[in-house]
Amino acid sequence: MAFLKCDLPQGTLDLLILKILDLAPAHGYAIAQRIEQVSSSAVRVPQGSLYPALHRLESRGCLKAEWKDTESGREAKYYALTAHGRSRLKAETEGWLRLAEVIGLVLALDREGAR
Repeated sequence: MAFLKCDLPQGTLDLLILKILDLAPAHGYAIAQRIEQVSSSAVRVPQGSLYPALHRLESRGCLKAEWKDTESGREAKYYALTAHGRSRLKAETEGWLRLAEVIGLVLALDREGAR
């Protein structure tokens, strides 16, 4: 997959985190790994962006967190979606899909303005 390195649009990281956690609770490092894996390494989330986003989502009531042991035996903070997080994921997903559809309509225009 070709990728032009650029910053994610505002709010995109929150949406990606919510989607990953919709699948299963996870700790921060696992969330970043999953996003990178699913995006074929096109999206790499630095810790300096990931953890502030997790704290922000937790403070807004979208996530709940608890400390647990990881597979390697170390303790890590595991995040899970709340009911509010699920409804926010649904609303944001619908918004992004609609935006992608509208952008597709504009990009499909030819020089005469027809699709």
